[in-house]
Amino acid sequence: MPNSPDDTLLHEVALTLFSGVGPQLTRQLMSYGGSARNVLHLPPGKLLKIPGVGPATVKVLTGPERTAALQQAEESVRKAEKEGVQLLFYTSKQFPARLKQIPDAPALLYYQGTADLNQPKTLALVGTRQATDYGREQTERLIKGIASHHPLIVSGLAYGIDIAAHRAALQEGLETVGVMATGLDVIYPHAHRKTAEKMLSQGGLLTEFPFGTPPDKYNFPARNRIIAGLSDGTVVVEAARKGGALITADLALDYNREVLAVPGPLGSAASEGCHDFIKTSRAALYAEPADIEQALNWDLALHLQGKPTALATYDADDFTAEEFQMITVLLAAPGREEHLDNLAWKAQLPVHTVASLLLGLEFRALVKALPGKRFGLI
Repeated sequence: MPNSPDDTLLHEVALTLFSGVGPQLTRQLMSYGGSARNVLHLPPGKLLKIPGVGPATVKVLTGPERTAALQQAEESVRKAEKEGVQLLFYTSKQFPARLKQIPDAPALLYYQGTADLNQPKTLALVGTRQATDYGREQTERLIKGIASHHPLIVSGLAYGIDIAAHRAALQEGLETVGVMATGLDVIYPHAHRKTAEKMLSQGGLLTEFPFGTPPDKYNFPARNRIIAGLSDGTVVVEAARKGGALITADLALDYNREVLAVPGPLGSAASEGCHDFIKTSRAALYAEPADIEQALNWDLALHLQGKPTALATYDADDFTAEEFQMITVLLAAPGREEHLDNLAWKAQLPVHTVASLLLGLEFRALVKALPGKRFGLI
């Protein structure tokens, strides 16, 4: 296939379409091949030397499936260009930084919309499909209460709490992203098409599944990990004892993200899951917007009482998501100082990325370098 301006993207998309080659193996192949194009041109002998690659994977990557994957990738790239869809490989600068921090992140995202997926503040709202009037009311009140922070609202476009969250965000002028368990061209449920279309100009739609993918039941748990990984925190508004909302909350906990739950009326089956999460300390209780601000460190003013004065002239929106993450880690550190390696571990970012972020904050006179690879807030 001849080189073209989209040649790199073409091979990246193709690499995600092979059966048995998941996101983790894709990263492994990329780390050895250097690029998707190189991977798809490696001879069998070299492929077998890559850890995790066996004869079955070699057969898939070098056999007839290779041609089919490249053809499907070419169709996807053309369709994406025609419909204004961004194809975000995990090495892209536009790929959500928060997702890069989770171990099972997708290798490729299909995204259509206007929202910046790396906004400083993101919040997931999830809940039961059988939402009650109470649940919908609490969803609307919560979003109205945090609207002044201009967060990106993330949910799953499903019936119940999900669609209530999207619609409340649109009503408040907030951007909202729906994470789908289908291809971007398959809106599910179909009843939410009009809301989904509004979101394209005030947020967006996001999926890891290729065009044409139907709503297979196995896709929904995979979708939930993106909701959890894309957000600083997850709020469970209403949930029974079992359901996708609690799966999303558990995933958020696994990713060291904050989880809050809205208590419901005593005896309400629709809130039993929320009550259980609160009782077992897996979720903090949400009672008012300040609970979210404190849990997610959204309001820097809450941290600046008796803290470094250099930050007093800044607002959270003045920082990228990763810069804000560095500041909040340092604010929570003893003496507001921390070793470089500990900062990288706490932020779940590569050391070289943390070093670059710290250098940028140092240029802004917010961070100072200390002996022994330690850094502190000024």
